This record gives sequence, C-alpha cells and structure tokens, in this order.
Amino acid sequence: MRARRGLVTPEQAGLPGGSNRRVSGLRREEVALLAGISADYYLRLERGRDRNPSPQVLQALARVLGLDDVEEQYLLGLTTSRPRRRPAPERVPQRLHSLLATIGVPAFVEGRAFDVLASNELARVFSPRLRPGQNRLRSLMLDPQEQAFQADWPAAAAGFVAAFRESIGDDVDNPRLIELVGELSLASERFRSLWARHDVRALEGGRSWVNHPLVGELRLHREKLPVDGLLLVIYYPDDTQESQDKFCLLASYAATVLT
Repeated sequence: MRARRGLVTPEQAGLPGGSNRRVSGLRREEVALLAGISADYYLRLERGRDRNPSPQVLQALARVLGLDDVEEQYLLGLTTSRPRRRPAPERVPQRLHSLLATIGVPAFVEGRAFDVLASNELARVFSPRLRPGQNRLRSLMLDPQEQAFQADWPAAAAGFVAAFRESIGDDVDNPRLIELVGELSLASERFRSLWARHDVRALEGGRSWVNHPLVGELRLHREKLPVDGLLLVIYYPDDTQESQDKFCLLASYAATVLT
C-alpha cells in the first residue's frame, strides 16, 4: 500500500497538487479520506497492525490507488487466511515430458519461481536459457545474452517481475523465493527498483518479440497453460510467412542437433 500510493499523483486522485509537498504521490491522510476510512485505521493497515480488513475497505483502497482487476484480486488475496504448508517439491508429470517430446514447437515447464523444470529440444534451440535448471527471472535480470535476446528488455523485465509477484502471492516464507529475491536484489539495481513498485501482472500468454542469434528478429505468440500447479509455456509463430519460415529453420536446426 505504501509503494502504490507513492505512484499516484494528487492530480490523478482529483486533489490539488502544489510544489510544497514532501512526499511523492499521496499522503496517508489523503488515501484515507478518498477511501472513506479514518487516517488512524489506514495507518494501522499500512503498517500491518490490522490484518483483517473487510473486502469493502480493500476495494475502496484499490480504487484510490488505481489498481486494476488483477492487482485488486492480489490485494484481496493477501488477507485470506490460509494454513502455512511446507512447499512440496515441484515435479513434472511423465505425461508432460511425453508432450514436450512430441509437440512441434518450443515448449517448456516452469515452476512458481520461474525455474525451468523441463524443456524440449526446440525450446533449447530457441534459447539456451530454457534448459532445465535455469531460472528465467535470473537470466533476464543478470544475463547480458538474455537481455540482448529480448527486443524490448525494459518492458520484458517489468512484466517478468510483476508476474513473479503474482506467482508467489503471499508465500513470503518459501526459502527458494527468499533466496532468489535476495540474490537479485543484491545483484541488480533494475530488479530492486521494479520489486519496490509492487506491480502485479497476471500469469498469461501474449506476444513476444526477440532477436534470435540464428534467424534474427522473430515475432511469436506465447501461451501459458496451468498443469498440476506448474505452467506449460508454448511458443509458436504469428500468422506472417516470415515468422513461419524462421520457425521451420529452427525446427530443422533442432532436428540436426538431435541427429
């Protein structure tokens, strides 16, 4: 809440601005006024002293803070009481291994922390960073080759960090997640700034644009399909003949590697 109110200008909230403000974004008192709650109650919420606000209060705060539907649902989910469980090991079912071996496009399986758990040869030809054992977020933030691979790296980095926050939800005690966030916070200034924004983005497909070292610029579609608590990620070409031809080249190279 503190991070998000710092991103909302008084003008965006319908309040007068001015040059004498000592805070970026909205003051606590302004958020409370616009949400229809007391300033003292808002302070308790922001400092974590009241962990059971009503959905109505959270929805009012989401409106004031300019949260979209995904971010609002994330905020509501943070207050849902769930028993803490030791995270189960992430294992890829055999049927997914079989699917990866037979599907004719780059495909891989990733876990909650964006660890690559399994991939097919086409995916590894598409990007060496899609080998099992790699972490997609670490590659994006720390690997210069992956940064050059992304045609719009700043947008890709922002989207990955926001999707990562959505993926982990309130599982803040998970040792794997703590380790990864700590490593990236120490090594990447860009990650620190994006993580501090508390942006949230849905884990869904979309369009990708990359600079591939073998076939050059490549525009493609990306689908993310949930399976047994994991995500099956599939890349396939868009409708242009150029993209389809380049995918054929990648498939031919992958077949040569396998041979």
